[in-house]
Amino acid sequence: MRLVGDLRARARIRDAAVGRFAVDGFGATVRAVAADASVSPGLVMHHFGSKAGLRRECDEHVLALIREAKADRIGQVASGASLLETFASVDEFAPLVGYILRSMQEGGAAGREFVEHMVADAQVYTAEAVAAGVARPSQDEAARVRYLVLSSLGALLLSVTLDPPDDPRDLAATVRRFFDESSGPMLELFTDGFLTTDHMLDEYRQPRTT
Repeated sequence: MRLVGDLRARARIRDAAVGRFAVDGFGATVRAVAADASVSPGLVMHHFGSKAGLRRECDEHVLALIREAKADRIGQVASGASLLETFASVDEFAPLVGYILRSMQEGGAAGREFVEHMVADAQVYTAEAVAAGVARPSQDEAARVRYLVLSSLGALLLSVTLDPPDDPRDLAATVRRFFDESSGPMLELFTDGFLTTDHMLDEYRQPRTT
């Protein structure tokens, strides 16, 4: 029974750390995590060895949840809804959303892999949209998809940084608000375009001389 209790305590500390890192960033102290988990700082160190060890386990846990969520919705990727929108639609995933955003800001492993999952999803539903005649084909589809994902994530990160939620724990609602506010102008830009001529694109495609 002690082993079961130890495993439960370890999971409780890990979950508390995900939530605390989501709210305060990765500068949050072991003491703060311990307080959230209602354990002693010594027990945190007993299970994880160091704050870095705790962070590694949090990364692994968050990435496992991402993979599970991706597998659950693999048949729905053509809808165009990103993994981040999926997480943001469920309040219980708020700490996960916050952790992902923090990791992307820092350039951590969880953030990098999450971005790659988003790019892979976008490649699937963009290819299906092109095949269905809904989207125009690109001369470099992989580059276009990556640009769209990175630009949308960059806009989200900037929005959250400049206009954080009143309650930092309400990150899922903040993400939902971003998508609500950006969907209109995004769809207008994608549908109607921005430039009135092909001049700049034609010029860009001209062979470059050194």
